Amino acid sequence: MFLGIKDLLPRFSISRKEDEYVELPIEEEEKEKLTVRIENLGGVNDVDRLIKLVKGGNILILKTKLIRKKDLGQFQNSVQKLKRLCHNFGFDIAATSDGFIICTPRFAKIERG
Repeated sequence: MFLGIKDLLPRFSISRKEDEYVELPIEEEEKEKLTVRIENLGGVNDVDRLIKLVKGGNILILKTKLIRKKDLGQFQNSVQKLKRLCHNFGFDIAATSDGFIICTPRFAKIERG
């Protein structure tokens, strides 16, 4: 059975007139926002900056298309350093078939399927 606002007001023993209205307080929880950042992996020099972002609680989606076309060796070195640092700090890392790399902090887990 559905109760309307008119049915609830007498239960709270609120006296009301026809011209009067009652405002009920609404509590809003302030939740911490989660940030997902899209960054370019430009080389080994970018890895330290990217790890700092993940340490700060950001989830990173890294674009790798440009570095793969430009220098495959530098791309492989960058990915190896990124994987090593993610493993050391307990971050989760995964690559997609489209060439993106996803890095998450400890509180987020990448579901593999």
